[in-house]
Amino acid sequence: MQNTPARRYRHYKGGEYEWLCEATYEPDPTVRMTVYRAANGTVWVRPSAMFHEMVEVDGRQVPRFAPID
Repeated sequence: MQNTPARRYRHYKGGEYEWLCEATYEPDPTVRMTVYRAANGTVWVRPSAMFHEMVEVDGRQVPRFAPID
């Protein structure tokens, strides 16, 4: 997980998102969550490990969210 995240990311499917913050998952404080906003204003949250993981696209590994600034 990166310590100083970029502010904007591109999802591997093409959407652009703004990183907002990291949060603690209340039922399990060892799980860090990433809070981010889509261009249409929808706010999303997912485990930080998943936000920063690599996914397979057309047989190659790419970041789920790649920094764009």
